[in-house]
Amino acid sequence: MNSRPTSFDELDRKIVTALMANARSSFAEIGAGIGLSATAVKRRVDRLRETGVITGFTATVRPAALGWRTEAYVEVYCEGAAPPRRLAEVVRNHPEITAAMTVTGGADALLHVRARDVEHFEEVLERIRVEPFIRKTISVMVLSHLLPESPEAGASHPVPEPVAGPGAGHAAELR
Repeated sequence: MNSRPTSFDELDRKIVTALMANARSSFAEIGAGIGLSATAVKRRVDRLRETGVITGFTATVRPAALGWRTEAYVEVYCEGAAPPRRLAEVVRNHPEITAAMTVTGGADALLHVRARDVEHFEEVLERIRVEPFIRKTISVMVLSHLLPESPEAGASHPVPEPVAGPGAGHAAELR
């Protein structure tokens, strides 16, 4: 990936918008909508990928179809000042964590967790809490998505293999 600054004009913005709406659109379809040839759209998409503006293409999947029936946000409070890279190492060890970020306010980090059910969520939460620098967590369960078309309402990766332990016996149901 190239880190040099790149120009980003209105045509680039229209291409990115079209790809975000439907990443399966052909270059010809996008070009017809914005007044460019398919070749010109391809060149621009290649440049946008090379410069890191476009980072990939994914499918959005309804989480319940993959076995994710429980969703929560977890505020993480650390003992002392846990560096973000240490927090990143920890969250990578938990495949149920679909997003994680450091935040302002009282909490040090916010985690987005998906699980099969409440029992599985509880097991994930216990695995997070055993980290020596985690002082406390506060969880908020998601009841429904008010914007069902938002990226947060979908999943962009498959259900992880279950971790051995309580609730792991449901793995055959997910495959």
